[in-house]
Amino acid sequence: MRIAFFLDQSFPPDSRVENEAHSLIQAGHQVHLFSLNYKKLSPSRVTINGIEVYRCKAGKLLYKASALAYEWGYFHNSLREPIKEFIEEIRPDALHVHDMLLAKAVMDVNDRYYRLPLTLDLHENRPEIMQYYPHLQKFPAKHLVKIDLWKSAQNELIRRADKVVMVTPEAIDVAVRDTQEPRSKFLAVANTISPEIYWNYPIDTKVVKRFKKGFDVVYVGDTGLRRGTDTAVRAMQTVVKYIPQAQLVLVGKSTEDSQLKQLVADLGLGAHVLFEGWQDVSLFPSYIKGAEVCISPLHRNLHHDTTLANKLFQYMAGERAVVASDCPAQVSVVNKAKAGLIFEAANHEQLATCLLELYNNPTLAREFGENGKKAVESEYNWDCTAKSLINYYTQLSEVLNFP
Repeated sequence: MRIAFFLDQSFPPDSRVENEAHSLIQAGHQVHLFSLNYKKLSPSRVTINGIEVYRCKAGKLLYKASALAYEWGYFHNSLREPIKEFIEEIRPDALHVHDMLLAKAVMDVNDRYYRLPLTLDLHENRPEIMQYYPHLQKFPAKHLVKIDLWKSAQNELIRRADKVVMVTPEAIDVAVRDTQEPRSKFLAVANTISPEIYWNYPIDTKVVKRFKKGFDVVYVGDTGLRRGTDTAVRAMQTVVKYIPQAQLVLVGKSTEDSQLKQLVADLGLGAHVLFEGWQDVSLFPSYIKGAEVCISPLHRNLHHDTTLANKLFQYMAGERAVVASDCPAQVSVVNKAKAGLIFEAANHEQLATCLLELYNNPTLAREFGENGKKAVESEYNWDCTAKSLINYYTQLSEVLNFP
C-alpha cells in the first residue's frame, strides 16, 4: 500500500513517526510524509531512510496561528490546498495523520474529495497537556486558547477517523469514555525504543568519569516542573543527610529551569544537583551507565496518567533500577517488568525513601536493572510494539484487495 503520513512540524526529527514509517516500509508498504517545514529544511523533496518526505512551506504566521488552530480558522484554511495537492501528487491508498493539529484540515479534504481510510495517531492527549504549558498560563495566551474547545475538537476527530492509534491502553480507556466509540476502533502503540540503536551508542568515558563514587540519581528529558523535577530536588534534601556524596543529575532543559535552580539554591543543594542542560540522545546511555538509580517522577494529571515517556525504556535498556511516580501507565510497566519502585507523585519524602532503600540494598537495585533489561529485550521494544500497527495495515490492504 501507499500510505500518506501527515506531520505538523519539520522532519526530521520525530522518533515515533520515523519508527512507524520504517516498520511499515519493512513490511512492504510505501510511506510518503507531508511535513510543515518551519525550519526551512531543504530540499523540498527528499528520501530519508526510505521515507519520501514532502516539505510544505510554513512561515511564522502559520506557526503562530497553530496555537489557535481550533479557535481561529486561518491555520486549517491555509493548509487544505497544499494537503490536496500532496494527495493528488502521490495518490495514496490510505492516510495517517500524526497528532490532532493537522487532522481537521486533512479530514476536511479527505471527506470532500477522496474518502480514503484515515488513521488518527495521537502521540499525546494535547488538550490535557496544554493546560500545563507555561506560556499558556500568561497573557495573552491564557485568554485566547480555549482548552474545552480543543477537547471537544479532539473527540470529534476521533469520531471522524476510521482508526485511532494511541500510546497506552489507559489513553484508550479515556477516549472510549469521552467519545463512546467502540474499543475495537482503537490501537495501542507505545513509545518504546529500538534497544539495538540504544546499545550501539558509544559510551562517552568523559561523561561517566564525571560521576562521583557515591550514589548518583539520573533524570533525562524535559526538566519542566510538571515532570516532577521539583519533587526530585526536594527528595535530595533528605537523601544527602544519609548519603553525603549523593547527587541528582538532570540531563535536559526547560523554560522553568530558573525556578528549579532557585529551588536548589534555597535548599542549599548546589553541591548535590547537577544541571547538564540538553544533551543529544546518543549521550543518554553514558549518563544512565553512570547512575545507580534512574527516576521518572511525573506529577499526576490525565496526560501523564495515560502516557509513557521514552526515558522509562531507556533506563530499563541501560540496566538501571527505576523509581517512578504512581501515574498508572508507568506503574503498569514498572510493576509488570519488576524493574523498580513506585512512590506517590509529588511526595518527595516517599521518593527519598525509595532512593535510600535502593542505596541500602544494592542487590535489589541490580535485580531491578536486570529485570528491566530483560523486559526490553522480550516485550518493551519497537519490534514488538510495531506488530499491531503492521497487522492493522496488513488487514486493511486485504480489505482494499491489495496483493
